[in-house]
Amino acid sequence: MKTVLFSSFIALGLGFMSCNSNSSGDNHQDTVDSAKAVNKEVKAVQPDASNFAVAAANGGMMEVELGKIAEDHASNPRVKAYGAMMVKDHSEANAKLKDIASSLNIAIPDSVSDDTRKEIDKMKKKKGKDFDKEYVSMMLDDHKKDIGEFKKCADNCSDSTIKSFASNTLPVLEKHLDSIQAIANKK
Repeated sequence: MKTVLFSSFIALGLGFMSCNSNSSGDNHQDTVDSAKAVNKEVKAVQPDASNFAVAAANGGMMEVELGKIAEDHASNPRVKAYGAMMVKDHSEANAKLKDIASSLNIAIPDSVSDDTRKEIDKMKKKKGKDFDKEYVSMMLDDHKKDIGEFKKCADNCSDSTIKSFASNTLPVLEKHLDSIQAIANKK
């Protein structure tokens, strides 16, 4: 009975997030906030692990969306190739995280946060060299921040599965930072 009730609660929470994932309405509920609220109520794992998973999912989805935009809007072939790498690598990481979150009963968002959506929409308006400059700067800052968060989780997260995900994803993020630094240095 407890499992059925728990599953129903998760389904209700995830259904609520899906119904409210339209970013164009005034009554839009940020799916990242919704996932955090569900995780807080359910308490499936420690808050540090669920908060990390929600943030990593949001960041991973952003990287994929921006990577697709880079493939289309960038003028520098290296920036286009970097965008393609973001789509491939972060899609794989997102799928792994989704499986892990599901196994741990962690609700993760099905779309990016409102703030992240605004950043993505801002980038969609840029093209060519303006896009390249902004995207490279954003990726430098974002990957430095992400590496810090993933290291923190890899060292301190209370859940061993989430801790392992963070640890195993770190080398990929470090490769991304090295690649974007190389692109920035060639400009």
